[in-house]
Amino acid sequence: MKFSCDRTLLQVAVNTVSRACSARSPIPALEGILLEAGQQNLKLTGYDLKKGIYTHMEAEVDQMGSIILPARMFSDIVHSLPDGEVELKTDKLYTTIRCGSAEFHIVGSDPADYPELPAIDGQTGVSLPQNQLRDMIRETVFAVSDNEARPIYTGELFDLRDSVLNVVAVDGYRMAIRRETVEDMRADCTFIVPGNALSDIEKLCGDSADPIHIHVGSKHIGFTIGDTVLITRRLEGEFLNYHKAVPDVFQVQVRADCRELQRTIERVSLIIDSKIKTPLRCTFEQDRMRILCNTALGRAEDFCAVEGDGKGMEIGFNNRYLLDALKSAPADDVRICINSGSTPCILVPTDGTDRFLYMILPVRLKAE
Repeated sequence: MKFSCDRTLLQVAVNTVSRACSARSPIPALEGILLEAGQQNLKLTGYDLKKGIYTHMEAEVDQMGSIILPARMFSDIVHSLPDGEVELKTDKLYTTIRCGSAEFHIVGSDPADYPELPAIDGQTGVSLPQNQLRDMIRETVFAVSDNEARPIYTGELFDLRDSVLNVVAVDGYRMAIRRETVEDMRADCTFIVPGNALSDIEKLCGDSADPIHIHVGSKHIGFTIGDTVLITRRLEGEFLNYHKAVPDVFQVQVRADCRELQRTIERVSLIIDSKIKTPLRCTFEQDRMRILCNTALGRAEDFCAVEGDGKGMEIGFNNRYLLDALKSAPADDVRICINSGSTPCILVPTDGTDRFLYMILPVRLKAE
């Protein structure tokens, strides 16, 4: 195999597929990147048996062929090369990489040892702008669970119905929902995407309206983003019925500025020790919200202006859960909805739309 290509383009491609390479694997080939030089371009692949990423890039191919190169070493080499044209040549498994005055000689692996990526066997799916999907993931992924005891919640539910896409994350203490209307969908469908794959998709999506195509198979899901394809396994199991989890009516509803409330919570949280999860004591009064916290380190109190009568409702929150929702909310202000100090708190838009919804379970408060 022999080809030449631009170093910057090669580095982008290597960084992309490296996301799916195994750090350690009983199959040594999965710790590498598969390079395949075709007639007109170069294909790079990373795969860890759960998630695979491959991408195509422009290259001048003098001799077709393939090789597996160690992912970390190859990535470091490409990153260190000067700008310019990179030439890569293999003699059996012996690989030479040249760029400018730099020259490396490394040993690769037999491409026949590389497992084949799964094929997507279904025609169901949807297409939507990259920046739209990126924002939907960014604004919900904080609520994905990291508890492997309930693996179904280590991913996000994609619920496509009646030209509306709902993306839902739940971790047992909070729930995040983002909703958007989509135009290009082939049929109603529901599937669950692992959270680590979504984090990669968020980074791969650009800040543009170029489409990302989602193809849903019986066991795998494919995301096509320009010249790059990410394939991930589906999570199987029964997900929470998120429609029934949200109350219909509320005793208290107040309007709050997201950034101002965030800053107030951050100030009071300065005395919270990460080892002892002391809750915030929040009291909703007339046109203001009182936030108090007592810890072994001291006591902090502050007030945030809100619109509405909180009727003296008192409720406890984990400060991080409340901050995550406020930071992720795609709005300048939110409506905070509460029924009691022992029932979930709901954050929704103030404009009457249903673009997002965050639900946070309260923390039991001790008597002051």
